[in-house]
Formats: sequence, C-alpha cells, structure tokens
Amino acid sequence: MTEISTTSPGIGMIGAGFHATSNILPAIVLAGIPILALATRDTARSAAALRRFGSSGRPFDSATALLADPGVRDVVIVAQPADQAQLALAAIRAGKNVFIDKPLGCTAAEAQQIATEADSRGVIAMVGFMKRYAPAYRELKALLDEDELGTIRSFELSFGCDSTPFCADDAEYLLLAAIHVVDLVRFLFGEVEVAHTLSSSSGPNVSLAITVRTRAGVVGTLALSGLPSYSSETETLRVSGDQGWAVVNEVSRLTTHLQKPGDVASWRALSEVTTTRAPAESAMSGVERDLQLRGFVGELQAFRDAVDTGVSPSSSARDNVRTMQLWELLAAGARASLAK
Repeated sequence: MTEISTTSPGIGMIGAGFHATSNILPAIVLAGIPILALATRDTARSAAALRRFGSSGRPFDSATALLADPGVRDVVIVAQPADQAQLALAAIRAGKNVFIDKPLGCTAAEAQQIATEADSRGVIAMVGFMKRYAPAYRELKALLDEDELGTIRSFELSFGCDSTPFCADDAEYLLLAAIHVVDLVRFLFGEVEVAHTLSSSSGPNVSLAITVRTRAGVVGTLALSGLPSYSSETETLRVSGDQGWAVVNEVSRLTTHLQKPGDVASWRALSEVTTTRAPAESAMSGVERDLQLRGFVGELQAFRDAVDTGVSPSSSARDNVRTMQLWELLAAGARASLAK
C-alpha cells in the first residue's frame, strides 16, 4: 500500500484537448479541486484554458516545465494515448502523484513498468477508469459484495459506439474504446481465467463476441460493436444470481429483481421484489448530471481522496496491469479469429 502524508492543495493539468475540456477539466471543477497550473504546447492556449475553467493558475508551454514546478505536487494527464506512458513516467520520476486517463500503457509490459516506478517512488498513480466510479455501477458492486443476488452465475454485457474515426482495428477498439467495459468486468466479477474471442470485423468496422469465465466461476458474454450505426453510444449489463438479477441500462439506471425465500410456493405470496433506481430528470442539473452519472466527477474525487489519505485507489497503476493483460488476451483472440 502506498503511503503519503500531506494533503493535496490542488492539481496541475497536462493537456487541454477535446476530452480534457469536455469531461476531465469540468469534472475537476465539480469535484472542488483547484487547478494550480496547466500545460499545453502553447502558453497562450494554456492560459485560455485556465480562464475558461475559472482558474488563475500558472500556464506552461510544456509538460516538462510544469513538472519542474515544486508548487505542483499532484498532476492529471490527458494526452494522446501514445504519449501518456512517457508523461506518466516523467511525472512519477518528478515525485508527483498522478492521475492518467486510460490507456496507461500500450502494452502490459509498459503498464508494469509504470506501476513498478510508482511503487518505488512512493506516489499515487491512478488510471481513469471512470465506470468504476459511476453511481449505478458502484451500487451494483455493493449488491454483489453483500451477496444480495445470491451466488452470481453469469453476466451479459453489450456495448456499442462509433469508434471508426479513431480506431483502425479490433486491438485499437479494445484499447481505446471498449477498455472501460473490459476493466468493468474485472472490477465487478474478478479476474478472468478463460476467454474466447470471435471477430467479424473489417478494418475499423468492429464487431466482437467474447465469452469469459472468471476465477470465481462466473461465466459471461460481451457483445462489443464499434460501428457507424452506433452514433449514439449504448451500454447494458445484466447480472444473474441464484436469488435475483440486476440490469444496468445506459450507465444511469439500475434495476434489481429479488426472489424472497418463503415457506409457501412463490405464486401464493408476494415473493418477488423489483426495484429501479434512477436519477431525477431536471434542467437544474445542467452539464453536471452527465459528468456525475458517467463517473467522471467520482474518479477525480477518488484521486483527491487517495492523495489525501495515502491509500491507493481501486483503479491504481498496479491494478491497471491486469486490465492490460486481459486486453492483450482479448486482442490476440480477435487476431486469431480473423486469421482462420
């Protein structure tokens, strides 16, 4: 367990691209974390981004300059995937606690190097798997941990988005788009010991059918699509247990169905209980609703809490190594399927 002792006064931000300005920077503000500094490749652009998010922090023209500032101890990195590993290593070697948007590493070996470096330097290194911090999935995780559904036997997960503008093939799709649900499987059901991947993809048009079995004996299917027809992202997870089932729809709605044991036949009594938990629909929420429900605010709050307490979060760099190992297994299965 990583231990640090002092309280974080705020963060330095590396990156101000679309994802950073649409999701991460607004979530930092909503999490109540001061933005002390921001770095892009241009000081004027950095200053403009700081002003946009109400910060009077220091603008920098490079990540190197920001990391050299002793007044910045905690760093959030949202850069191009190919750049993030080296930026993360530079931040860790500068003694910074670091939050890195996924993917942290483009191979399991690269992820392992970063995790080892963070451990040796005694800093917090967290990966932005925001679905772990989405309220619906956190409530589902609590149900599973408390055995509310009985022994979990299986799950069915479907995810679709139009990844064709930024993913060239199955491996890129699994790394840059579907990695969130790949990680979610580990978070909810434990480590995967067997996986079979079938692909009918053609270049950037991705369609995958995956079956898995976890170490705990849970079997599951993942239907993953990266196609232009999914211009509206869609996601559904169904979990089946001996005493009940649960469904999370579009990240924001959790339905549970419980079969209450009794002394008489189930059809003679009110033995079935179905409950749906959903957020209120209101114009008052503004942009905050989406950032809260998808887990962006929660993951930044978790980073702040990890820094303040010195306790590594669940989506640590060390844990990320196993997600990257699973990604490599699934990507290899997709390549083998297409080769047949």
